[in-house]
Amino acid sequence: MTEKKRSSRTDNPVRITDPKAMRALAHAARLEAINELYSSQQSRTATELAAFTGLTPSAMSYHLRALKKWGIVVDAPSDGDGRERRWMAAGTDLNIDTASTGQTPGLAIIDMEIESLRSRIASHAKHREAARRQGEPDDSPVMMVSGNVINLTLEQRARFKQRMLELLDEFEHEDLPGGDSGETERMYLLWSMLPEVRDAAKPKPSVRRPQRVKAVDA
Repeated sequence: MTEKKRSSRTDNPVRITDPKAMRALAHAARLEAINELYSSQQSRTATELAAFTGLTPSAMSYHLRALKKWGIVVDAPSDGDGRERRWMAAGTDLNIDTASTGQTPGLAIIDMEIESLRSRIASHAKHREAARRQGEPDDSPVMMVSGNVINLTLEQRARFKQRMLELLDEFEHEDLPGGDSGETERMYLLWSMLPEVRDAAKPKPSVRRPQRVKAVDA
């Protein structure tokens, strides 16, 4: 039987507009659980999600129930003996809309995502440095950080975002030769698209050629 292809991340987005729901998201363990559920589009138990966060299963269950209250996660069909409750993402993508609520709640989430990225970068660098000092071969995946500045119209911005989502979908749905051989690695991606903020008193700069910042591989 042919396995049903997973839906695109834009097929069933969950839109968060309530400031209280945004504040409920501003917790490191909750964000980690949300990233896992929405990225994998698979059901997980509190025990499985706790392994990603360092929390106890009971503590993770508490956070999942709080996220369910705001429609971010939902109950999933049980499997096996059904002794432990299963959870899944409420949709294919989670969109946080601060247009009508102000930036403060959303910024708290962004701060936590950036702090999580900083922590992962530090951990990766520490691991590779320890391997070098001990003279051990380091076959861990290379980390890459890259920055660019480009000039885009409103239409181009929308097209750029859509292309990024399609690229993520492409690799998430790609079938590995011979099935999942266990050779894959979890890779964390965090991308942003920010307009330049200028002082109103200053003249608008002339159109510049795209600025490319060399990627940092480590």
